[in-house]
Amino acid sequence: MNKSDLVDAIAADSGLSKADAGRALDGFTSAVTAALKGGDSVSLVGFGTFAVKRRDARAGRNPRTGETIQIKASNNPAFKAGKALKDAVN
Repeated sequence: MNKSDLVDAIAADSGLSKADAGRALDGFTSAVTAALKGGDSVSLVGFGTFAVKRRDARAGRNPRTGETIQIKASNNPAFKAGKALKDAVN
């Protein structure tokens, strides 16, 4: 499912127009992005939690040359599924 398919599904389920559903989806993604950038997590009970995971600096290996390289620390977005979502999928 891509973004346009998701917008179509939101519009069908909610009774919104496709344009309104697209704006709602864009608003949701913007709000989650802003919260994660600000260091917060976003929890949707039953669905899951969006959070930022910190990855420390580490040594890696260049697969082409075999040379050891240093990989810098980074922040990565992560999603942990909630119980209701896990149950619905299984």
